[in-house]
Amino acid sequence: MVYFRSLLFVLFIALIQFSCKTDQRKEADISNIRFELVSKNLDEELFSCKSVEDVQKFLDSHPALVKGYFTDAPVEPAKLASHLFTILQSPDLRAFRAQLDSIIGDRKVRIVNPLTDAFKRIKAHYPGFPIPEIQFMITGFTGNDLYISDSLIVIGLDYFGGPAARFRPNVYDYQLRRYQREYIVPSIVFFESNKYNRTGANDQTLLSDMIGYGKGYEFVRQIMPQTPDSLIIGYSADDLRKTYNSQTDIWAYFISSKLLYEKSDLKKRKFIEDRPFTTEIGNKVPGAIGRWVGWRIVSRFMAENPAVTLTELMEIDNAARILQESGYKGQTDEDE
Repeated sequence: MVYFRSLLFVLFIALIQFSCKTDQRKEADISNIRFELVSKNLDEELFSCKSVEDVQKFLDSHPALVKGYFTDAPVEPAKLASHLFTILQSPDLRAFRAQLDSIIGDRKVRIVNPLTDAFKRIKAHYPGFPIPEIQFMITGFTGNDLYISDSLIVIGLDYFGGPAARFRPNVYDYQLRRYQREYIVPSIVFFESNKYNRTGANDQTLLSDMIGYGKGYEFVRQIMPQTPDSLIIGYSADDLRKTYNSQTDIWAYFISSKLLYEKSDLKKRKFIEDRPFTTEIGNKVPGAIGRWVGWRIVSRFMAENPAVTLTELMEIDNAARILQESGYKGQTDEDE
């Protein structure tokens, strides 16, 4: 019984300490933020075209598609209408589109509504945030996966069918996991964080890159608080668990190899760019590990500085300061 009381006392003290660190940062109030997020199913309009001329009229009426969404199309702009009309006649593409409708589900429920909630939270922190129009497209991978500007977001649904889809985008196997419906909204929110993510203009170190990504992921976490970390960073849940448990060794490698202040682009890319795994540390360490470590540093910084708001975090352009004030040394939260 003495042990039980002692345990309760320890838990109570820990709860008080935790509360002191977290109560000051309240969730953004979005109850009074109202707007209508406009969305259009442009794929319906495209698939209804009966001729090359119809497709050209469609493209002419949506110039942002040609300028932004079709930037990597396999044909030059003058031949785009003809190319699209040809593939629209394919029974396989039409069957694929029907399958995507089943996989994606109700676009308003699955994508538009979560985006609306996310944009409300962004607007709560940044009242000047412009609300873009959402357009959905299916073009047999002729367009990009996502096109994002201040006024328009085009979502290429053909990329996000996941493993059940009859066609998958032409990317590496380790990248395919992120091409699923669940990743659409977190990916868009991460991109939107770039508007507000200040970094040191003259700081070319790996640490600066790591913290930049970490701040972006923390932005998504606070704007979409119910989203699993795996959907934010793109690691599988199993990779996240193993990486979290191995972070002491990972951090030791960064320190012993003097990587934090590395400025060589070639060396930095090994720890920042997307790869199947980080061979320099071990074949069980996922790629882009520097991004994950950067997020851990930012997470610890926020935990140690509960009065710092999201907007204040995004304004900090001193990566070394965030590292120092985080107290991060490769420890798990349980080791604090």
